[in-house]
Amino acid sequence: MSEPFRKTFTAQAAHIDVMGHVNNAVWVQWVQDMATAHWDGVAAHDHARDVVWLVVRHEIDYRGNIAEGESVSGTTWIPGAPRGATSLRRVDFADATGKVIVSAATTWAMLDRETQRLVRVRPDVIAPFRTDQGKNA
Repeated sequence: MSEPFRKTFTAQAAHIDVMGHVNNAVWVQWVQDMATAHWDGVAAHDHARDVVWLVVRHEIDYRGNIAEGESVSGTTWIPGAPRGATSLRRVDFADATGKVIVSAATTWAMLDRETQRLVRVRPDVIAPFRTDQGKNA
């Protein structure tokens, strides 16, 4: 099992909506940025070459927000086992106090890069991304 992957994001002026905090679409982008950075940093070369992941579903719970200039620490992990060609990925964003203010569960589908067809997620592909953090997720 590996450690959860972490990345920090700082809200810029372009991220702010009419309410004065980070827009929901930006949170979705940050969820995807977390997944991409984790995949790019951990995936075996042949896996990265041969398969691609696409979003099937996002579920996001908003419990707070941040304003321009404030930062969040994102943590991502893979809870549970994949189901066929799909795998669940969790992402939590914590504010400066450590409180989780945004939590996402995204279902990703794995496709063969060349054929663009769904392929079953093999244990050797997902193993480097699994952590103990997701036991109760």
